[in-house]
Amino acid sequence: MAPPTASSSAGPFAQMPPKTADLDETWTFLTAGVDHIMTKLEEGLSFVGYTSLYTTVYNYCTSTKMHGKLEGNRTGANLVGSDLYNKLTDYFANHFKPIVEKAETLQDEALLRYYAAEWDRYTTGANYLNRLFTYLNRYWVKRERDEGKKAVYQVYTLALAQWRQHLFTPLQPPLSAAILRMVAAQRDGAQIDQALVKKVVDSFVSLGLDAADPNKECLDVYKEQFEAPFLTATEAYYSAEAEAFLNAGGAEGSGNIPEYLKKAESRLREEEERVVRYLHAKTRKELVGRCEAVLLRAHAPRMWDAFQALLDFDADEDLQRMYALLARIPEGLEPLRRKFEAHVKAAGLAAVSALVGSDAAKAAGDAEAKAGELDPKAYVDALLSVHEKNAATVARSFKGEAGFAARSTRRAGSSSAARSPELLAKHADMLLRKSNKMAGEVDLEGALNRVMVLFKYLEDKDVFQTFYTTKLSKRLIHGVSASDEAEASMISKLRRPAGSSTRTSCSACSPDLTDSFKDRMAQNHDDMDIAFSIMVLGTNFWPLAPPTHDFLLPPELLPTFERFTKYYQTKHSGRKLTWLHNYSKNELRTNYTNQKYILMTSAYQAAVLLQYNRNDTLSLAELQEATKISTEILGQVLALLVKAKVLVNDEKDQYDLNPGFKSKKIRVNLNLPIKAEVKAESSDVLKAVDEDRKYVIQATIVRIMKARKTMKNQALIQEVISQISQRFAPKIPDIKKAIETLLEKEYIERVDSTSKDTFAYVA
Repeated sequence: MAPPTASSSAGPFAQMPPKTADLDETWTFLTAGVDHIMTKLEEGLSFVGYTSLYTTVYNYCTSTKMHGKLEGNRTGANLVGSDLYNKLTDYFANHFKPIVEKAETLQDEALLRYYAAEWDRYTTGANYLNRLFTYLNRYWVKRERDEGKKAVYQVYTLALAQWRQHLFTPLQPPLSAAILRMVAAQRDGAQIDQALVKKVVDSFVSLGLDAADPNKECLDVYKEQFEAPFLTATEAYYSAEAEAFLNAGGAEGSGNIPEYLKKAESRLREEEERVVRYLHAKTRKELVGRCEAVLLRAHAPRMWDAFQALLDFDADEDLQRMYALLARIPEGLEPLRRKFEAHVKAAGLAAVSALVGSDAAKAAGDAEAKAGELDPKAYVDALLSVHEKNAATVARSFKGEAGFAARSTRRAGSSSAARSPELLAKHADMLLRKSNKMAGEVDLEGALNRVMVLFKYLEDKDVFQTFYTTKLSKRLIHGVSASDEAEASMISKLRRPAGSSTRTSCSACSPDLTDSFKDRMAQNHDDMDIAFSIMVLGTNFWPLAPPTHDFLLPPELLPTFERFTKYYQTKHSGRKLTWLHNYSKNELRTNYTNQKYILMTSAYQAAVLLQYNRNDTLSLAELQEATKISTEILGQVLALLVKAKVLVNDEKDQYDLNPGFKSKKIRVNLNLPIKAEVKAESSDVLKAVDEDRKYVIQATIVRIMKARKTMKNQALIQEVISQISQRFAPKIPDIKKAIETLLEKEYIERVDSTSKDTFAYVA
């Protein structure tokens, strides 16, 4: 620090410095100047006076005159510097006596103000002295420290060390207590002099001295004498405040949670600001951690308990606040994620339950509504509504966090989980049919995207894929797809999240096969009594299964089928035709009514109705004998024909042709799904999925073992689960069974016959 500007008067130090380097004479001259700088600097110091003092120090330190006995190889200049350093140290010790005496008569803010004023005066003077004794610092102090005497400091640091020893140490307890009381008052709402607090706290920081490197910041004094009691007091204050606030509303205090969240948020913000305004920056982490512990972690269970009520009332602002606060503590959010997952699941189940018996369920048909069946569209719409509502909550209240988002969709998509894949596939099937009422391609594309929202989070994607492929096959067979573009778009969407496992390749023999068959029949003069077309499908490409029950073709159809079979085998020797009558469609023309109708039927319906070409009335047993259709399916086929009034069932198990049949439409569609076939299809799909899963698990194990060579049992199981979980959730017993199968097939082996825990790949 530069010396002050010269005053108008010569001042007390205008005289010449001592002519000799005598210690007593030198210190006598310096004492008046040092004391003036440390106690009366505000009165000014002339440049001449400052120069005289500086010259006196210089002359003394550079004097070659010996003073006292030499120690070791020390020079006279070293010894002179030591004496001057000691004189200055003694001066500082005596300087504090009246200051401490005055300070001991003060308390609280008055004590802090006096301390701060004296600190300003003292450190300003110490800076001037540091300049004044530059030569002492530069040579003697440096040499002493180089020789390992770390207790020797430059003059300014010496001044701080003396303040710490003679003034700070006796005054520290009341000083720290005064600051803590001011902080507590501020927390209670009082206005305090924050600049004063900062000045005192900063002095605590300045008094920390690193003996090895005095220029390095050392927080020992600050941490031990202020930060530690400050943090303890903070914990006690907020612990008491939180308990009092929460218990004000009763034993649980749950009704106070929204208001408590506001208070906790405000208090944490205040402490962050407190660090900025008058604490050291390194206090922030510990201070915030302590506050989070008493304000949040200690009362987290109450917040978790109140979470459901906030969800139920869509209290977005409170949810945002709770999320932000609990995110600050370890494991603070996981209970919320679990509760949110349960909330979404409950909402999904409630939405599905509300459909049973509702108008939406009745849209699926009276028989299905009575049986509690769900309309796929209503089901998907209900789950999407739940998903969209909760996804919006995640976006607004939980910052779109992936953990909440995944659980929102997964749980919405897994409500009524056993049937979700099937119902979603049925809904997609309805969207992609010509009969779909979508206004345009844009609407259809949007609807398919909505399907994918739920598909993406299905646990059993392979079940959906199998159902979807079966429905796709039917659409292609019957030519009822809305468009090739829509089919291709949906397949593309499925491949992205599901991977290449989605089976979508379907191929059939050329449609010209029917025409070539007809030409052959014409060449042979073998007239066909019926219009006939056929698709020959490759077994490896089409996921279609023949009926498990017997079926006897009526005489009217049998010759044509036999002729085609013979014709096909002449063209493709060695191939076997398996007839899928359950997928065929028929058209029958009525000859017994005044108005000629075209009845569009299934193969089973056609087989039943053609029996009435020879009979007007037939019993259930007679129809079963003539068609070989199982009793369960035949009963439902007849029920549809009776409901359409094509047949009359006035007597039990007796069915008559209705000669008075009438319809507003010429083409009457009787080919409606029957529950037995739908149930059989679902059963077949699930059986096929179970069978496929066995091979998928085995193939995954082999692939893992081939790469790893050896693995322990538990690690292998976990790796299989990890790799397959994108397609379905494998069961541990199934994995263990697959391991045993592969051991039997010698794809893998146990490393040691005495241990069953480790397996090795057999190359």
